[in-house]
Amino acid sequence: MLFPKPPLTLLTLLLTTADLTLSTSSPSPSQLSNRSKKFSIGIVLFPGFEPLDVIGPFEILQSVSAYYPQTISFIASQTGSITSRAPPHVMVPGQPPVNLDHLISVSLTATHTFATAPPLDILLIPGGMGNMVLVENNDTSIESFINSRYKSLSYLLSVCTGSVSLARSGVLKNKKATTNKSFWGWVTQFGKDVKWVPAARWTQDGKIWTSSGVAAGMDMTYAFLSKVYGRVGVVDNVMNAIEYAPHTDPKWDPFSVVWDVPGADPKRSLESCVKPVGF
Repeated sequence: MLFPKPPLTLLTLLLTTADLTLSTSSPSPSQLSNRSKKFSIGIVLFPGFEPLDVIGPFEILQSVSAYYPQTISFIASQTGSITSRAPPHVMVPGQPPVNLDHLISVSLTATHTFATAPPLDILLIPGGMGNMVLVENNDTSIESFINSRYKSLSYLLSVCTGSVSLARSGVLKNKKATTNKSFWGWVTQFGKDVKWVPAARWTQDGKIWTSSGVAAGMDMTYAFLSKVYGRVGVVDNVMNAIEYAPHTDPKWDPFSVVWDVPGADPKRSLESCVKPVGF
């Protein structure tokens, strides 16, 4: 009896193509070691998180975990459903709070609280309108969590305005960082002792990685995983399997020109920033 050929899923594509290219890579000893290490990853959630700040990096991490072992924890002040819709808050100084109840939203489930989160190797802090609410309410729970875990982390990542939590926690003191270019002025006011890089798509300074706005988190995640595991092989295959062409120049974010960030270079080309990896 002949059985129909099973559909080619993303998982089977990753598992069948990974071995084809691994032989061409030259991973470092640490990258080889990382490929067998089970990384414990934590992603912080809060009301008003930016969905793509979380889901973009998670998509890449999930796909890579088909080959390299990982665990994931979603962490918030309380467990349960956390909405991406921010509570009413002041968006313009001197103006009344803005109610965003008319926005559609998505909710993700926090599996752990800041008090119950497991030991972590990697911690990712997203951005979103909720950052403004946390600042407005003088809520420093994320900053306290960062400080309590910082020494034991192998890597600390932020996406978009998530860098405001890193700046407020103090871990960015005298370190390079970047953030969402459309919120540049708001974020950077919280880090006067931070070496803000206005044209960066993402930055790395020691174990801290920070990205520009929203979709830039996927670019940073690609660069980060390439550093951790080695680029050629699984990581490149993942990007091509999900059909995402990452921006690969960390020093150039064209949106720094779009949003007229002080220090941006308006003479640089805004085109030809990305292409499929390996091509």
